[in-house]
Amino acid sequence: MTNHSTMDLEEGSDFLPNFNQDGLLPVIVIDHQTNQVLMFAYTNAEALHLTLSTKQAHFYSRSRKKIWQKGEQSGNVQLVKQVYVDCDQDTLIFAVEQIGQAACHTGRRSCFYRVLEYEPNNPTQTRLKIIDNHKFFDPQEVYSQPKE
Repeated sequence: MTNHSTMDLEEGSDFLPNFNQDGLLPVIVIDHQTNQVLMFAYTNAEALHLTLSTKQAHFYSRSRKKIWQKGEQSGNVQLVKQVYVDCDQDTLIFAVEQIGQAACHTGRRSCFYRVLEYEPNNPTQTRLKIIDNHKFFDPQEVYSQPKE
């Protein structure tokens, strides 16, 4: 947590990103025209700076421990049209123009292509139902590593 006042964070005009203890901010990515949720990722100070200076979405991969630009391998880049900041400046929304049809590494338009089905009287019995199975590309082809 930063040492800024609640008033500064919630009502001030200064951008005071409130990174978590790992130096990250969650980012929800939406289509700037339809508001469809495309994906969720994290950014850090460097990736956020790259995003703001290039207008292309950059994120921080927790698993790979590195910054990545959306579409650097697939070509499905995201041009950032607007950045929304939540009330305490610890979450962002990137409203983007999705270049290429797929935002998800699975080849689908959105990373949110499944819904949870469950019975309210028995919530432990859950299933995932695919609601969008259309793939714009084959992830095995796009993300395969060259063999030596």
